[in-house]
Amino acid sequence: MAYRSLRQFLDRLEQAGELVRVKEPVDTHLEMAALADRAAKQGGPALLFEQPSSGRLPVAMNLFGTRRRTSWALSCDDFEEHAAELRSLLRMAPPQGLWEKLKMLPRLGKLATLTPKHVSGGPVHEIVDREPDLSALPVLTTWPHDAGPFITLPQVVTRDPESGLRNVGMYRIQVLGPRRLAMHWQLHKTATAHFRGYQKRGEKMPVAIALGGDPALTWSASAPLPPGVDEYLFAGFLRKEGVPLTKGLTVDLEYPAEADLVIEGWVDPAAALVREGPFGDHTGYYSLADMYPALEVTAVCRRADAIYPATVVGPPPVEDQWMGKATERLFLPMLQMVFPEVVDMSFPVEGVFHNLCFLSIKKEFPGHAKKLMHGMWGSGQMSNTKTLVVFDDDVDVQDHAQCAWRAFANVDVKRDLVIVDGPVDVLDHASTAFALGGKIGVDATRKLPEEGGREWPEPCVHPAGVVARMDALYQRLVPGAPPPRRMKLAEPPAAAWSPRKGAH
Repeated sequence: MAYRSLRQFLDRLEQAGELVRVKEPVDTHLEMAALADRAAKQGGPALLFEQPSSGRLPVAMNLFGTRRRTSWALSCDDFEEHAAELRSLLRMAPPQGLWEKLKMLPRLGKLATLTPKHVSGGPVHEIVDREPDLSALPVLTTWPHDAGPFITLPQVVTRDPESGLRNVGMYRIQVLGPRRLAMHWQLHKTATAHFRGYQKRGEKMPVAIALGGDPALTWSASAPLPPGVDEYLFAGFLRKEGVPLTKGLTVDLEYPAEADLVIEGWVDPAAALVREGPFGDHTGYYSLADMYPALEVTAVCRRADAIYPATVVGPPPVEDQWMGKATERLFLPMLQMVFPEVVDMSFPVEGVFHNLCFLSIKKEFPGHAKKLMHGMWGSGQMSNTKTLVVFDDDVDVQDHAQCAWRAFANVDVKRDLVIVDGPVDVLDHASTAFALGGKIGVDATRKLPEEGGREWPEPCVHPAGVVARMDALYQRLVPGAPPPRRMKLAEPPAAAWSPRKGAH
């Protein structure tokens, strides 16, 4: 179902026992974040703070804190449903290339009805303040050494000054004053490219910051879509209904008519940059202060019953682990269109998305794993991945304990490691230079003779029929025993190609 407001989503959570109302006063400075952090780490409920210490709006947190809630936020029972539909649609798309296929989605039958809808006005314009004071909003300070309060769950709407194409991104935003914000759009982000475009033209840059509304819009702002692929179109695919967009009052941009809150303003590329940060980030460490553009706020629009959404990023696991897992599952079918050998992938939460990725492949020739590594490092935001570990297709990469066993058993460090230089996330404090550092690939596949491998043994696996019979017997012998915790070992893959097997 498509949600008409964040409140409607919260109503569903409350009816399912997935929401707790916090009625006592809680401070937006550290306290609110500490409580939400505990809830996220324990798989706890979404929280609705009804009496924040500052601001006039209730605050919703931990909205995406479980797989179930993230799936509901994306208008499905489980986000694997969307992955399956994308896989089916992409098989229909004739163009070659990952993003060309994605751009075809609006033209594939019924999906043409899922494009954004342009409407006049909307609930977001029920209350308009053209002389706003941002202190009226319950913006959180989440960690002790943060430079101040930060907006953490926004949909930042910008537009390419040349093509006119819209981008919706999720960037932290520091509140500097009653009508001033610092925009932390990073080096590799689309908003930075837009900023440079306006800078080159000598024009001010319009910006709209939407908060709330259908949570599918929020998630779509975090999705690693490339320039030219509209995030609100993708949200329409998720919610099975086009997103209603309305025009801004002081900026020439469109944003969700059913958002809870929108901040409008302008960035002057000719103005001096401002100090932004430090901030306790999703890496689990503080990102250092740096210089970023400032936004001058011209209006704040909101619903009469607006709710302010926020999240805490920091040492894993936190709420964004499930937002990231949804991204992993939905983007796997698109990745497989470019790399059909990929069977599955997993980003362990401890790797905070860009530090570690496990991949399983159908290995077909010597050097196949290394070929995939270089291809991945040349693909969109996968270029920021510091560590890639490649396994055979009989390895369940969602079982991280199995991955550790297989990698430690199968790798010769002199032969199987690939170390390269390249771009890294700008928040990576370990890199030797800003946004540039080393990456490592680990080939944990079976080694063919051509790769310097000796005779390769197979893992120990009981026949499935024996396992099933003995599990049933054990349950009779030990009533009430918990389900077995065993690694999900598959039969070994078929032997890969080799010139020693009749090749010419």
